[in-house]
Amino acid sequence: MHRICIKDIQKDIPVGEGVCSVFLVGSAQKSEGKNGPFWAVKLRDSTGTLDAKIWTPLSQNIAELKMGDFVEVKGRTSTFREQLQFTIEALRPVDTPEELVMSDFIQTSAVEPSEILAQIEEKISEEITYAPWKDFCKSVLKDQRIRAKLLLAPAAKSVHHAYAGGLLEHMFSVASLCLKLSDHYPELDRQTLFVAGLFHDIGKLDELSGGLANDYTDEGKMLGHIIQGILILKPFLEKAKVDPALALHFEHLILSHHGEPEFGAPRVPLSPEAFCLHYADNMDAKLAQCREAFSQITDKKESEKEDPEGGEIAWSAWINLLGRSLCKMPQTPKAKEKESSKAKKDPKGKQGSLMGFFG
Repeated sequence: MHRICIKDIQKDIPVGEGVCSVFLVGSAQKSEGKNGPFWAVKLRDSTGTLDAKIWTPLSQNIAELKMGDFVEVKGRTSTFREQLQFTIEALRPVDTPEELVMSDFIQTSAVEPSEILAQIEEKISEEITYAPWKDFCKSVLKDQRIRAKLLLAPAAKSVHHAYAGGLLEHMFSVASLCLKLSDHYPELDRQTLFVAGLFHDIGKLDELSGGLANDYTDEGKMLGHIIQGILILKPFLEKAKVDPALALHFEHLILSHHGEPEFGAPRVPLSPEAFCLHYADNMDAKLAQCREAFSQITDKKESEKEDPEGGEIAWSAWINLLGRSLCKMPQTPKAKEKESSKAKKDPKGKQGSLMGFFG
């Protein structure tokens, strides 16, 4: 059957029109409502996620529905408080999931992960002059287990960069932000901050399973990626013979990058570099959430597509984790001649940062 992707449902299919397609179950939870039991389901494919509901009486006929299942669903969209809802009216498990094209269901980075990794290695060669730090970085990235997992790993289960290659994307973006902060504040330890920015989330290789389910591992639930990151990196630090004071500072940066204990930080930032890493990480995660939310906003006026400098204020769907909807504002008109001239001088966009890939 012809697949209808989630992006099409969100942007192109009129509200109320019937939809029939195959999706991956990202999560499924059965609850009790006023009119009987219902299922809250998150459907996934390579273009995004879609919140769906299965109401009584259909919900009573579904004994089990779990993350990682492939299901064919029939349903239709509606709006509730100006937010898109999808109601599943019929559902059946896919009997032969091996016949599906997996790339239709797994989100991947907009940039090929191997290309991001190559850029990271190039930036390490350019930026690091302290031999032990360079040896440390190269040995981590050349480790066969780490390298293989990095090319597929997401940066989170659902919050930000939650797709194959997302961890590499986030690593490089945060490390690049750390370099820019070091340009502005030259008193910072540029190399230690850069290396910490690069590897601050390396523990997510073992915290998350990745793949179709992308769920937390037992070790991830018990330890968390911050502690797991220290455990992964400690042997490489010792082998590279990094100065003990620099290694201690680096480990503190990893342990404190979530900022506060209520956000999962074993230690609060105690150095200027630790503050920088925390805010760079937080900024990159928040802006990734904005990018994801804005990608789902439907353009209501054809004229806005023709005139990108015009348009009205647009609001995203409600984001539970942030506790708010996000606002996409019209942008200040750009000087077209200057932008054209700049593009000729810098045809590849912003170097050393993923920002050039996302506009």
